[in-house]
Amino acid sequence: MNFFRGVISGQAAGPQPSGAETIQKLCDRVASSTLLEDRRDAVRALKSLSKKYRMEVGTQAMDHLINILQTDRSDSEILGYALDTLYNVICNDEEEEQDENAQKQADDLSLQFTDTFIQDPEHVTLLLTLLEEFDFHVRWPGVKLLTALLKNQGPQIQGIILVSPMGVSRLMDLLADSREVIRNDGLLLLQQLTKGNAAIQKIVAFENAFERLLDIITEEGSSDGGIVVEDCLLLLLNLLKNNSSNQNFFKEGSYIQRMKPWFEVGDDNSGWSAQKVTNLHLMLQLVRVMVSPVNSPGATASCQKSMFQCGLLQQLCTILMATGVPADILTETINTVSEVIRGSQVNQDYFASVNAPSNPPRPAIVVLLMSMVNERQPFVLRCAVLYCFQCFLYKNQKGQGEIVATLLPSTIDANSISAGQLLCGGLFSADSLSNWCAAVALAHALQDNLTQKEQLLRVQLATSLGKPPVSLLQQCTNILSQGDKIVRRGSKVQTRVGLLMLLCTWISNCPIAVTHFLHNQENVPFLTAQISENLGEDERLVQGLCALLLGICIYYNDNSLENYTKEKLKQLIEKRIGKENFVEKLGFITKHELYSRAAQKPQPVFPSPEQMLFDHEFTKLVKELEVITKAVHKSSEEEKKEEEVKKTLEQHDNIVTQYKELIREQDAQLQELKEQVASMTSQNEQLQATITQQQSQIQQHKDQYNILKLKLGGDVQQHPQILQGDGSQVNGLQTEELTQLREEVEELRKQHSLLQTQLSDKDALISSLVSIFFFLFFLSLCVLELEALRSQVQSQSTEIGQLKMERQDLLDFSYIISLPSPSSPSAAQAEVKNLSESRAELEKQLDSTTSTVAILQTEKEKLQTDVQESKKEQDDLLMLLADQDQKITSLKKRLKDLGETVEKLLISQSDPNK
Repeated sequence: MNFFRGVISGQAAGPQPSGAETIQKLCDRVASSTLLEDRRDAVRALKSLSKKYRMEVGTQAMDHLINILQTDRSDSEILGYALDTLYNVICNDEEEEQDENAQKQADDLSLQFTDTFIQDPEHVTLLLTLLEEFDFHVRWPGVKLLTALLKNQGPQIQGIILVSPMGVSRLMDLLADSREVIRNDGLLLLQQLTKGNAAIQKIVAFENAFERLLDIITEEGSSDGGIVVEDCLLLLLNLLKNNSSNQNFFKEGSYIQRMKPWFEVGDDNSGWSAQKVTNLHLMLQLVRVMVSPVNSPGATASCQKSMFQCGLLQQLCTILMATGVPADILTETINTVSEVIRGSQVNQDYFASVNAPSNPPRPAIVVLLMSMVNERQPFVLRCAVLYCFQCFLYKNQKGQGEIVATLLPSTIDANSISAGQLLCGGLFSADSLSNWCAAVALAHALQDNLTQKEQLLRVQLATSLGKPPVSLLQQCTNILSQGDKIVRRGSKVQTRVGLLMLLCTWISNCPIAVTHFLHNQENVPFLTAQISENLGEDERLVQGLCALLLGICIYYNDNSLENYTKEKLKQLIEKRIGKENFVEKLGFITKHELYSRAAQKPQPVFPSPEQMLFDHEFTKLVKELEVITKAVHKSSEEEKKEEEVKKTLEQHDNIVTQYKELIREQDAQLQELKEQVASMTSQNEQLQATITQQQSQIQQHKDQYNILKLKLGGDVQQHPQILQGDGSQVNGLQTEELTQLREEVEELRKQHSLLQTQLSDKDALISSLVSIFFFLFFLSLCVLELEALRSQVQSQSTEIGQLKMERQDLLDFSYIISLPSPSSPSAAQAEVKNLSESRAELEKQLDSTTSTVAILQTEKEKLQTDVQESKKEQDDLLMLLADQDQKITSLKKRLKDLGETVEKLLISQSDPNK
């Protein structure tokens, strides 16, 4: 014990041992001591030496400290010392500044000890288990140690945690810790854990991380909060950036709506703290992550819609037009609004309606363009405004038309500044950056819009007093050809590149614009001269763009100008420039170092104004126009063949389109028929159910009718006596009403009697029909007997025929032998005669019987028809009887309700004397 006290206090008798020796003795004590107190003191001493003797403690005590974590789980104090010691060894957080070599050595040492610790993955699993301890002295150093391990060897630690059961869930529990120190360090731990690992990001998101983090941000004061808000926002960015699954989960969970209060900025925007600027900057980045152009178009459109519906876009526009907002926040807000409206027609229309709080009010677009063409504004702000203008016009033909319309003579307002006037002013100003920005902005107003390309040809500019106005197209080419004046401006390359990009976009896919461009006799000689010259490195890009512009004039030429047809321009290139040289100059564009950088993403981000040369949409146009090289090399015959092939393909495409439309129509009709079949099937089922129900109701009514009929007959038999009384007034019933009821009853009785009579007649008719039926049955039996007689007659006819044949044979025989036989022939003749007579008589009987049967058959059919009609009339009478009985029953009930005795009233009506 004295030894430990000496080490800790620094007081020891005799010569002082070296640090390595002391650490070795402490490690031996940790390994050999049986008492927990001794081991605890030794680990405490190692902790105190771990910062000064980091190398020695890490190499000698690492295994002993890990063993302490495994064996002494019951003592939180020794666990805390061991974890703190391991943290000091693995993490290099020296407060004083170190030189580069010392810093590198310290970092290498951290990586070395981290690799030693994670050689056995069970050590990381053990550390995760210790984080479940609620004791502050165990949990907090454990969180710090795991964070340090993740900083040094993130991917390896992430893999171990990912396969550990409930590993991520244990770490998520840190956010629910009531002790802010542990919760805040837990945020730092999760930041390191979620870096670059989509699987862990998804698990953390589905562990309700969004809800917890947004709650913490709200509790801490949102944008006015401290460093904890910043940590939460950084963690949210890790979870959402480049993770479409988490972005969709964030949107579906309605968390976008919870972002709106973050941007509620008051009127007094002076004195923003550095932390507030940082927080708001991260919040804006979080919005941009959800609507980034690199996301899938469907997901981006859905988020843009949600942001407009919840009012987030409106809130951002409020910040955009507010005063006193710091420049970097204003710049990031412009970039955020740009991506929220990019490609969304609803959001773009709203942005076009936003006005700045000025007198008179001006559209926000005009105010932003004023900043873009103002050379005194910061460079990043001007880039942000250009990006905002590009996003406003992206897939927005309505907005493109509105911008171009401000340049047309019929819509120019001399009393106000329009977007078109600002763009023209920037296009021809002395600032090369303004030239480039205005040219690119105007090119976006023409992007993929043939109508506006043709409309812009109408724009006329007044260059100076006393000179006629010139077209905008002509003025752009004039500036290009006036090289000496541009040289005096200082940055001629940037201006010329901007104008050439504008011209290429303008005349691309627009034969009318190509004709206007070629109509100026100076343009083609200028382009050929620029391409054919051997200029320096800076001018190579201009040569490539001139070659591209000339190639567009060939590719989209409609041969309307005789001097500049496709074939003549090709011949000019071959004579003045050379085809190989022309193609080489075209390649200067794509080989430029800034071309690939601009092609990566739509936002114009440049380190300095001098590197601002290419636009993202223009790089797309260059890729589309790679066919120009082939167009220059092709002969006229090849072009004709290609045109024929194109026409054939177009016809084929039209046929395919027609078939597709036919198939769609048939599919729609088939779907409609299926729906009709389904509806008719359901209607049929309903009708069948209704019929079944009605049949059951009819049967019930028939049963009720029979029962009432029986009851009515029983009542008449049980009360044959005549009840006398005064019928003028019963229980206060009025005489008129009673008389009316009696008349109705009498009428019903008459109808009832009539129906009974008709029913009796029908019964008699049915009886007669039944007798007729039996008579017909008898006739059918007679017919059967006649058939038997007919068969008998036929058999007798057959016998007579046989007898005749035998007689003939006998006659022949008697003639041959000439013997006298007088008795035999005469007897046969007599028999034959008798049979013939009986046959004739039977035939007469058969004919008469047949005629009788036919007459009876006709009468039978007629009687059957009468029977069917009688049955139908009987059914109708039964229905009438049922209705009459129902009326009689209701009247009886009404009379009873009025207090009149039914039997008495009936007797009175039947006997007029009473």
